[in-house]
Amino acid sequence: MIVFPEFKTLQLQDKEFFQGFFKEYRPEISELTFTNLFIWRSHYKFQWSVYKNWLVIVSLEGEYGTYAMEPIGPSPRSEVTRLVLEWMREEKNEKNPRIERADERIIREIEGMRDISIEPTRDHFDYVYLRDDLVNLVGSKYRSKRNHINQLLRTYSYQYSDLAPDHIQDCIELQDRWCEMKRCEDDLDLLGEWDAVKEILKTYTSLEVQGAVITIENKVVAFTIGQMLNDDTAVVHIEKSDPEIPGLYPVINQQFCENNWKDVRFINREQDLGMPGLREAKLSYYPDHMVQKFRITLNQ
Repeated sequence: MIVFPEFKTLQLQDKEFFQGFFKEYRPEISELTFTNLFIWRSHYKFQWSVYKNWLVIVSLEGEYGTYAMEPIGPSPRSEVTRLVLEWMREEKNEKNPRIERADERIIREIEGMRDISIEPTRDHFDYVYLRDDLVNLVGSKYRSKRNHINQLLRTYSYQYSDLAPDHIQDCIELQDRWCEMKRCEDDLDLLGEWDAVKEILKTYTSLEVQGAVITIENKVVAFTIGQMLNDDTAVVHIEKSDPEIPGLYPVINQQFCENNWKDVRFINREQDLGMPGLREAKLSYYPDHMVQKFRITLNQ
């Protein structure tokens, strides 16, 4: 085991170790799964260590500079929070050492801690929906979703099925076409997502996630992947569809919730990253609540 201040990069064989921490912690924010951290590890340069009973995860000189995730482990976490912030300042010469995407739980734990500032980061708030709302789409507010689904049903004969190993290559090719149309190479965030999607597909069986595909004439035109986040919430990590076929996103969203998450109360569909189109799309499904996240900064 790596002991702070030594760090190591994330590897697939770390999965069981991380899941032990997350199972105990029962996270509400979408970042706190091994899958999420693993598939984004290259983009954010994630590394990890252990200090006493806490898992420490840092992004070292990644796309957004050096920062830490909140330490995962028993309450209270004031000691380890200060330790990590001061380490970033003293050892990594970070002028504004910070913890990103921290949940409300740790904010309560460090209340009154000196020399820190706390601010909400709206662009990273998770959208959480009632599973039954996403399945049933009842009422006038969901009329446009039902119309999109009905339009697809009138135009195409599609099949929904669980994502199997023999779908993987088709999913990768669909993601490649999506990126060509969206010009991912011109956007570092989309480029990072491109890598993350391919990573989750290539390690699909090892990560023990759940996925599904929509096929039309035996061709994969949409796919999605998620997993349980805590006892009553599933999180959807990935959702992609052929941009040239309207109605696929509402269909695969509804079908995934109906068929794969029957005993789940909530569906976490992650954040909008401040992208206006994505925010509009997520709000159009009327979340039950938002999971707030915060930036914790060590003051000068």
